[in-house]
Amino acid sequence: MTLRAALVKGALITIPALIQAGCGTSQPASVPGLRGVVGTDLVGARGATPADQHRIDRTVVGLCAAEIWTRAECARHGERADVRS
Repeated sequence: MTLRAALVKGALITIPALIQAGCGTSQPASVPGLRGVVGTDLVGARGATPADQHRIDRTVVGLCAAEIWTRAECARHGERADVRS
C-alpha cells in the first residue's frame, strides 16, 4: 500500500470517527458550520494524483484550524507532506 493510499484510508476512517466523537450525543450546532470546517474537498479524492493530495491537505487544514485534530496530529500530517514533496 502506498503512503498516499494509506493516508486516504486513514482519513476516510478517522474523519467520521472524529466527527462522531466530537458531537457526542448532541447534534452539531449547524450543518453549514460543520461543513465549513471540514469542507467538501475530500469528496472523491483518492490521493492518487497531486491534485487529489492537495484536496486531502485542504481538508486537514480545516480540521487543524478548528482544533479538531491536536497540534501534534497536524504536525504529523505536515511531516508526511514534506516526505511527499
